[in-house]
Amino acid sequence: MTQSSRTGGQILVDALQIHGVDTAFGVPGESYLDVLDALHESSIRFIINRQEGGAAFMAEAYGKLTGKPGICFVTRGPGATNAAIGVHTAYQDSTPLILFIGQVGNDFIDREAFQEIDYRRMYGQMAKWVAQIDRAERIPEYLARAFQVATSGRPGPVVLALPEDMLVSLATVADTGAYQPVQASPAASQVDQLRSMLAQAKRPLLLLGGATWTPQACLDLQRFAEANHLPVACAFRFQDLLDNAHPNYIGDVGIGINPKLAARVKQADLVIALGPRLGEMTTGGYTLFDAPVPRQRLVHVHADAEELGSVYQAELMINSGMAQMCAMLAALAPVAAAPWQGSVAEAKAELASYQQRPPVFQDDQAPLDLWQVTQDIMAQAPRDTIVTNGAGNYASWAHRFYRYGGLRTQLAPTNGAMGYGVPAGIAAKIVHPERTVITFAGDGEYLMNGQELATAVQYRAGVVIIVFNNQMFGTIRMHQERDYPGRVSGTTLHNPDFAALAHAYGAHGEVVNTTPEFAPALRRALAHASEQQLPALIELRYDGNLITPNATLDTIRAQAEKAKR
Repeated sequence: MTQSSRTGGQILVDALQIHGVDTAFGVPGESYLDVLDALHESSIRFIINRQEGGAAFMAEAYGKLTGKPGICFVTRGPGATNAAIGVHTAYQDSTPLILFIGQVGNDFIDREAFQEIDYRRMYGQMAKWVAQIDRAERIPEYLARAFQVATSGRPGPVVLALPEDMLVSLATVADTGAYQPVQASPAASQVDQLRSMLAQAKRPLLLLGGATWTPQACLDLQRFAEANHLPVACAFRFQDLLDNAHPNYIGDVGIGINPKLAARVKQADLVIALGPRLGEMTTGGYTLFDAPVPRQRLVHVHADAEELGSVYQAELMINSGMAQMCAMLAALAPVAAAPWQGSVAEAKAELASYQQRPPVFQDDQAPLDLWQVTQDIMAQAPRDTIVTNGAGNYASWAHRFYRYGGLRTQLAPTNGAMGYGVPAGIAAKIVHPERTVITFAGDGEYLMNGQELATAVQYRAGVVIIVFNNQMFGTIRMHQERDYPGRVSGTTLHNPDFAALAHAYGAHGEVVNTTPEFAPALRRALAHASEQQLPALIELRYDGNLITPNATLDTIRAQAEKAKR
């Protein structure tokens, strides 16, 4: 062994440091012990999780927040299968992530050895690149490519398998330089064409979404929108791309869209889509835009050339990163005397009306008013608060009524993954300990990754978790009542005392049953999280009949029964 000879595990950790990795998430396994040993002497903080799904979600949240690949380590077989949910989320959310999986040794490969899986086949459709590193001397090459692939074009996940014998073998190899993300830029002629289309429009609309946004890109976009008096909507779970208090922000285009905003999208004569894939959730099940040729003139800007034209044939398709595109938009001469100027204030007023107290709470019959809960959160939380959530009807309170303060104040999975909110909130607090982090979690959602509360306590991540306890899988129950009214099957939950469970983990916990109880409980939770640097949980116990801001289960059932007569 010479001075320059290193084990595969050491070469890998050295490469991670070269590429700027400061934090990794994972669950330890005997299949990558040499990596764990190398991490011991490194500058990388290794966050120990309680389950691989939580680890992968935390790495995905890290990738969203920082724009750098989230790093996750799991062991072979069961560990890899548990982590798959985070990889799928990163793929559909266009989030940079690198998952490292300990693998059986090369001497055992293809024998269905203990916990052996072919990861190329397993992850082939949910990752940008999947590979196995069989020789230690090629680790720097593979890692440089992994970081490049994860961050360039449309960002996404990369999966690398690490055979156990490779990690302990010795090699003498030079390190690479740090990765350099690559994004396309628009041609000047394309930007000129976009401005020409805008000058011809009478009812234009900007639709923001997707990845590769930076603070400067958001600022440039804001300047472009202000100069041209353009209404700005945000795609499903990308509501933080423009401060929601901004006069030009008119709402989100996703599940539970404001009907008046949906009408504006349909009636627009020009939609400039900057970044979104224009997938099912953002297009209202492909109804807001006709496929493949929309009624509206469409400009579609996306970081992945293969996404352009894959569903919708836009009149103008531009392959570009958002920073590159928005810089050129901000430099454009504004359209003079835009005929649509008055529509922005009208659309903003429609949003304000849609965010008023909903009908289900206007009779003051419900002991706990979830609309008021959201108002109390906005009154007490700083503008840069990071709000996280997973999937479920409870999330509608965050999406419809919470006003996000700008870039990276919202973390939510566009693939509708349950179990995301808690680990994402913990990761956010680990990345930004100076900021307030609030997690919205349904009762079913919380119990999928609630064990990560132990991770929050261990690393003193003072996240505030609000559990919406209606004792059911609410979204499925809603669909059940609509399609099979009165026939409840498989959606009722028997829950623990969530506040007592929080105490058992070493966190602060309270139960709230009525509206007046919430604001004081939130003050105590925020103070505890800030002063003690420990998590706090508030359990909201409320009537499950109040399933959405627009309707109760009783009304949904009654309408379904009437339709079946």
